[in-house]
Amino acid sequence: MGEQLQSTPICGRHRALNALMAPFGGWDMPIQYEGIIAEHSWCRTSSALFDICHMGEFLFQGDFESDGLEDVFTFSVKTIPVGRSRYGFLLNEQGGIIDDLIIFRLAEDKVMIVVNAATAPKDFAVIKQRLRGGTFTNITDQTGKVDLQGPLSRYVMVELLGEEVATIPYFKFITMNILGVEAIVSRTGYTGELGYEIFIPSEKVCELWDLLLTDERVRPAGLGARDVLRLEVGYSLYGSDIDEETTPLEAGLESFVNFDKAFIGKDALLRLKGQGTTRKKVAFEVSGRRSPRHHYDISAGGENIGSVTSGVFSPMLGKGIGIGFVTPERAVVGTPLTISHERVSMEAVVCELPFFKDGSVRS
Repeated sequence: MGEQLQSTPICGRHRALNALMAPFGGWDMPIQYEGIIAEHSWCRTSSALFDICHMGEFLFQGDFESDGLEDVFTFSVKTIPVGRSRYGFLLNEQGGIIDDLIIFRLAEDKVMIVVNAATAPKDFAVIKQRLRGGTFTNITDQTGKVDLQGPLSRYVMVELLGEEVATIPYFKFITMNILGVEAIVSRTGYTGELGYEIFIPSEKVCELWDLLLTDERVRPAGLGARDVLRLEVGYSLYGSDIDEETTPLEAGLESFVNFDKAFIGKDALLRLKGQGTTRKKVAFEVSGRRSPRHHYDISAGGENIGSVTSGVFSPMLGKGIGIGFVTPERAVVGTPLTISHERVSMEAVVCELPFFKDGSVRS
């Protein structure tokens, strides 16, 4: 018996477009339409539309400090200005990453928490268990989400949805009327390009999808292109690059941890800071067009020093790129590496992130 996959409201549209569908985080999701490279290129040059309805959304309303929400995450909730969002982590007692997420400050006493699809049920249970009060609701089933990403996305959004979209700064959002209902439009994304995430009641998300696709500058893109886009700009993928066995310190994500506040997992991270990590995230470029893959071995000087967690062929660089974990002394920029698996072997060199630096994300 195969796993019972969940479907987004837009699933029928994907099949009508002959999308290649595959399981992702327990959901039946589009991997590609016309092709990963073509969809990647369209997002980097025009405007690509992604179905992200599989993500989880929770609402919390109450006093952030007395009800316990302030101590749940690696960042402060109470200092997020209304109308802005913040990225960070939900950790276990050992400092491992249960999930990476974004919190949107909707009002003085209200936030929306956006989490990854595969971890959503556990996230909800963990957060609820840590709270001392307030109202905490899972609104995933009632919430649709699409992302419009690419350098032309602002023009498309303004023409189809309204002038107010043009003024949204990076990592800020507004609430506006779309198709007769209240929706959240956020200047965020996962591609390294100018873009928007739109949260709208699930019963309206297909109508919004259809509306956006009426613009000739917009084409649908699948999770295949999304993976290449996010890796080119060095964003981590939960379940591959970060997980419950990985801490933010090992993953090079300490900047999203506020050690000036209390949070679950803080003591473990402080101990790790004191003793030093035994592995460290590393980015590397391959000297050729071959793609490194998840779980490929990383070696240096004939010694196995780690493994690849994400790898693709980068159309923007014209070569293979990847990230993985190695012993700290081998994570220095310029260090030569060998990436191998069975009879496949490729030479690589440690480099800095992001791989691709010319995206329109802050335009």
